[in-house]
Amino acid sequence: MALAKEQHIEKPFLSDKPANPLTGLSLGIVCFFIGFGNFLVVLDSTIANVSIPTISGNLGVSATQGTWLITSYAVAEAITVPLTGWLSKTFGSIKVFITCYFAFGLISLFCGMATSLNMLILGRVLLGLAGGPIMPSAQTLLIRILPNDKVTLANVIFAMTTLIGPIIGPTLGGIICDNYHWGWIFYINVFMSAIGGVSLIIFLRGQIVTTVKANIDKIGLFLLIVWVGSLQIMLDEGRNHDWFAADEIKILAIMAIVGFIAFLIWELTDENPIVNLRIFKNRPFVIYSLTHSLAFGAFFATIVILPLWLQENMGYTATWAGYAASVMGILAMIFAPIVGKSADKIDPRLIVCIGILGLGSMTFWRVNFTSQIPFFDVILPTFLSGPFMVMFFIPINALALSCVSSKETADAAGLYNFMRTMAGAIATALVQTSWDHAERINQTEIVGAMKNTNYAISQITSSGAINHEGAIAIIGRLVGEQSLMLATIDVFLHITVIFIIAAMIIWFAPKPKGPLVLDGPTH
Repeated sequence: MALAKEQHIEKPFLSDKPANPLTGLSLGIVCFFIGFGNFLVVLDSTIANVSIPTISGNLGVSATQGTWLITSYAVAEAITVPLTGWLSKTFGSIKVFITCYFAFGLISLFCGMATSLNMLILGRVLLGLAGGPIMPSAQTLLIRILPNDKVTLANVIFAMTTLIGPIIGPTLGGIICDNYHWGWIFYINVFMSAIGGVSLIIFLRGQIVTTVKANIDKIGLFLLIVWVGSLQIMLDEGRNHDWFAADEIKILAIMAIVGFIAFLIWELTDENPIVNLRIFKNRPFVIYSLTHSLAFGAFFATIVILPLWLQENMGYTATWAGYAASVMGILAMIFAPIVGKSADKIDPRLIVCIGILGLGSMTFWRVNFTSQIPFFDVILPTFLSGPFMVMFFIPINALALSCVSSKETADAAGLYNFMRTMAGAIATALVQTSWDHAERINQTEIVGAMKNTNYAISQITSSGAINHEGAIAIIGRLVGEQSLMLATIDVFLHITVIFIIAAMIIWFAPKPKGPLVLDGPTH
């Protein structure tokens, strides 16, 4: 069934007269605050992760209950990200972005003032709903306000703010919780959101906003909420309920599958779908999105597992575990403009492939880690990952949106960011589950290989300083440490394989014809 004919309406934003295209300082200020809005949303997806024990203790709930703070935000965000295309066409990208910007700040204030877990979970749901459209809207706006010959700059800004957020998040969260009240995790959003929103209103006043009159696809929205919500909750809670051994996880899985199939059928046959799935007919877009999702999932899995290992196996505090991850951003910032310029001169598929393989090699490097490794050796592969990170993220963003028509940019950005969001959620669930599983298997194998346990106990107790029970505790701790270390190595090996697969997939896309611009498909 063909899409209904759209009626486009163009009018200046908050003005009676259209303004000239942005240039110079005004353009720089707008780009900064658009990028910063994206940074705040991505930052909030990880900043609370290391703070769950502190927040849970302060609110008088268990750490397991506290994980709903992560789940609630992720579910709400995953639902609204793919809606961005419809929201932008209905209300205009500028209005959607600025409205969500202000809402994100106000809801952050509510979260910081929460006095109960239920109140904070409600705030996190609202925060995810407000933050979801910011990411794809930021990408779309940067592309539209910058000249076509500056499209690489737009992708550099978006890629860097997307990458630095999850890297800085755990560090900032750890510092705040170790030194201040946990509420400041949210309060820091309030001031910057207010400044960013007001600045964008001032400088974007008079810019043309294009909208389309269309009815809301209520059934499509309902089905989207059902399958995305069920899948996200299943992924986040599956590990805590031994996955499909629990009836509630089975029910969520069935709801996700049935809801997804029904959603596909409805959206592909409805005249005005709330999510334009027809973009997936574009083969290059599918390939780039799949490459991006797989590599981002592997990258995000590394960000998740490394701080956990440092805290649980190496005894690092949340702050120092964050420091170990944040060094990645140093070389990334230095190499970002270099990679951006190279993308117009070298086949961007080659740059992306090298970047992904580089990230894979840095992950494989960690296979040689031991439980006695010094801090410098821990951070070295992370530090050197910076250039490879930007080689992957910057060109892939440009490639994905350069192969669709300009009128499909908002829809494509929403679907592209949705796939990335879901890839991060799936990677987080899988990496933690496989980590726990590998630890149990390794522990069983180590214990089974210990043939002289009694001799070891007698050697430990021979001095008389340690009794029999103490000796058993020492051996148990050593077995636990080595099991966790071996499990971490296993996970790094699996992540390396995913990186290699992602690097191969991108070559199924045709070579771009000329520089990456957003006037239309370049394939």
